[in-house]
Amino acid sequence: MTAFDSVPEQAEAKRLLAAALADGPAHAYLFHGPAGVGKRRTALAFASELFGGDPRVERRTHPDLYVLEPLGDQIRIDAVRELRRDLHMRPFEADRRVYLVFGAQVLNDEAADALLKDLEEPPSYAVIVLVADELGPLPETIRSRCQHVPFRRLSERAVREEVHARAPQLSQDEATSIARVAGGRLDRAERLLDPASAGRRADLLATARAVYADPGFHPGEAAERLLEAARARAAEAKEREEAALEGLELPAREAEQRVRRAGRGAEREELLAALEELAAWYRDLVAAAAGAEGALAHTDRAGELLEDGTLERLEGAERAAELVRETWRNLEEFQLSARLALEALFVALRRAFAGAPAA
Repeated sequence: MTAFDSVPEQAEAKRLLAAALADGPAHAYLFHGPAGVGKRRTALAFASELFGGDPRVERRTHPDLYVLEPLGDQIRIDAVRELRRDLHMRPFEADRRVYLVFGAQVLNDEAADALLKDLEEPPSYAVIVLVADELGPLPETIRSRCQHVPFRRLSERAVREEVHARAPQLSQDEATSIARVAGGRLDRAERLLDPASAGRRADLLATARAVYADPGFHPGEAAERLLEAARARAAEAKEREEAALEGLELPAREAEQRVRRAGRGAEREELLAALEELAAWYRDLVAAAAGAEGALAHTDRAGELLEDGTLERLEGAERAAELVRETWRNLEEFQLSARLALEALFVALRRAFAGAPAA
């Protein structure tokens, strides 16, 4: 039994890391893949195995383990300078030192340049593990100096098993729906299990239906509902960050910046997740209209979808799913006004269903 046993699936990553443990580790690794699929858990498991299975790694209390995480939406050069100072200290009790850099995709340019110097010529006793949700933002100079360990989205079965383990009171349909909507990401599944998030999800799906079923639907009001939900998620994230900062002797300005960045990150994630679920709802409408009930993501809402998924709405639903995906891509890639983008989206969605019966 190894520490990797707690990580669901990810057979390729486990194979590569098992080989590294058997043959001796390289000086630097880059774990990359979607958020919420087990990269962090695997990085801690790998560090534990490098220290002989030491349980202190899980608690992050091993003296030869160093963990660097973003302060909000970036890793700045001061944090990397601190890591570099630690990097040139000899191990305290183990044969090596292990450095985990979570959220490596948000290294700013100065921080990335500083880290590159030690990736090129690291101390012989150091193992550096960068963990990134995407490769694009990382400079090629950093990527080329690391051994890549790819991670994939989890299967529906794996996510459903995690959902059942965390919320055994859910019905099979409810657990399946959460697993499918989560899209192979455990962080999304965990968010959907949260009572506050469940309420926001119910409001979101009501808005999705109102687009084609409510004669009094107003695009601006629909956009505001999504923005309110994102602001609520941001407020929750700020509260958590403020609680985490209690007892830490940080300058007031830095503490304020950390709280603000946590809120911005949560607000953005909530908006993107909401758009993904909107797209999933309209894809389900297409499946319902085609008689493919088994393909529904929202299995807990099958009754509503089968009622709504008429042949008259089929073309509009197909167009709606594409419109939502396009808005998601634009918000992901460009610095757009979320309010304007959402209002434009709901206007376009309403038009996509024009001509189909409202009820």
